[in-house]
Amino acid sequence: MSIRIRINGVDKELDVDPEMPLLWALRDVLGLTGTKYGCGQALCGACTVHLDGQTVRACVTPIRRADGHSVTTIEGLSPDGNHPLQRAWVDLGVPQCGFCQAGQLMCAAALLAKKPQPTDTEIDQSLAGNLCRCGTYTRIRAAVKKAAGLAEE
Repeated sequence: MSIRIRINGVDKELDVDPEMPLLWALRDVLGLTGTKYGCGQALCGACTVHLDGQTVRACVTPIRRADGHSVTTIEGLSPDGNHPLQRAWVDLGVPQCGFCQAGQLMCAAALLAKKPQPTDTEIDQSLAGNLCRCGTYTRIRAAVKKAAGLAEE
C-alpha cells in the first residue's frame, strides 16, 4: 500500500505495510534515527513524535494512521538545533545518557505550543509518560521553563 505522508515538512510516498509501526518507517525506511525505540509498548515515551501537532507513540502507531497527515520528528523540530527547547536543553546540560531526550523534547514542544507559559504542575503532567533512566526530571522541568522564556525573545 502506498502511504503519503508529510514528514518534517517534506512530502513522501512510502510503499510499506500499512500496519508497520510508524517508528520503523521513520527509522528504517526514511533513515530518521532521532526517534528512539525504548519499550515497544508506548510506556516510556522515547518514540514520541507529533502527528498533526499531537504527540503519539510511534512504536505502537501504525503508519496507516499517518497517511495523508503531517509527522514531525526531533529532526524536524529545528533543522539547525536552534529551537528554544533545544537551546535550553544544551544551556542547562539536561541529558546524561540522552536516550529519552528526543521524546522529552517532542512532548515539551507540544506542551509549549498549547501552553506557552506552563506551570511546574503542567510540565510534570505533560511529561509524566516520558521515563528518564538518569532521573534528570528537575533539569528537564527547568529547561522547559527556560524555553518558555526564550520563546518570547
